[in-house]
Amino acid sequence: MFDDIPELVNDFIDYMIGIKNRSVNTVHEYYYDLRDVFRFLKLYIIDKISFKNLNDELIVQTDIKNLDIAFFKKIQLEDLHSYLNYLTTQRLDKPRTRARKVATLKSFFNYLTLKKKVLEKNPAVELETPKLPKRLPKYLTLEESVTLLNSVDGKFEKRDLCILTLFLNCGLRLSELININMKDIKDNVLTVVGKGNKERSIYLNETCQKALAEYIAIRPKDNVKDREALFISNRGTRIGKRTVEMLVKKYITLAGLDPKKYSPHKLRHTAATLLHKYGGVDIRSLQEILGHESVSTTEIYTHVDNDEIRNALENNPLNNL
Repeated sequence: MFDDIPELVNDFIDYMIGIKNRSVNTVHEYYYDLRDVFRFLKLYIIDKISFKNLNDELIVQTDIKNLDIAFFKKIQLEDLHSYLNYLTTQRLDKPRTRARKVATLKSFFNYLTLKKKVLEKNPAVELETPKLPKRLPKYLTLEESVTLLNSVDGKFEKRDLCILTLFLNCGLRLSELININMKDIKDNVLTVVGKGNKERSIYLNETCQKALAEYIAIRPKDNVKDREALFISNRGTRIGKRTVEMLVKKYITLAGLDPKKYSPHKLRHTAATLLHKYGGVDIRSLQEILGHESVSTTEIYTHVDNDEIRNALENNPLNNL
């Protein structure tokens, strides 16, 4: 239970945890998004303050804990449009951020209308998702990937090489990697828990098996606080997200690449692209490997890179006429 949001919002979060089995990260996103929108709407609907006169400082200071069902019944589609307008013009949120908040609002009001049955009319039913620009994922080429792996050195060489190898071969999410436990590795299969607490098994190729064996052989055993964790920090605890992000940036820099362009998630993009381009992995298999709920999410990795486009045009039989 969160102590600074209305009871109905807490009910929704309980439903998402207990019934829909949403992950901790997803639940916290719901919490932050709903707290923000209802702080805004209290000022906008009850205090009658125009969104043009609102600011984040005022919104953060707004108490919404005691908002009841009477308040939620007042909310109209136009009020939600005003909130999105505020996000666009005042806060300058990107379309992807606004799209996530629209999805949260739709889920919440669906819950109040269809599950809780305390609303007769759903104000978010016709709320449109902001149009998202189509972007190809950034990824390392095969040669850059090899250079990155060859750049690994230092005190934590075996651990860091193992981390990068799993990212580039298995397409793991950052959260999946740091949560790997020793028991999750059995022979040549790694079991991870992805989004929505969905478990999947990933085959470990020879390179991954070798990297894991060499790391586990020197993995700290003394003064380890989390004995279940596969990857251990220099403090003896489970390695954290920030540590992994920093080591990726470190080796990206040592490899002569731009650290501003690449992150652990870009290594996931790289794995997916290389699997499709060089491994000949079909879209459905790639979907299973990456743990995507919808194949439409996976389709972005079937793009054709610029070199292939250029070669195709160069080889056009009309090119030399």
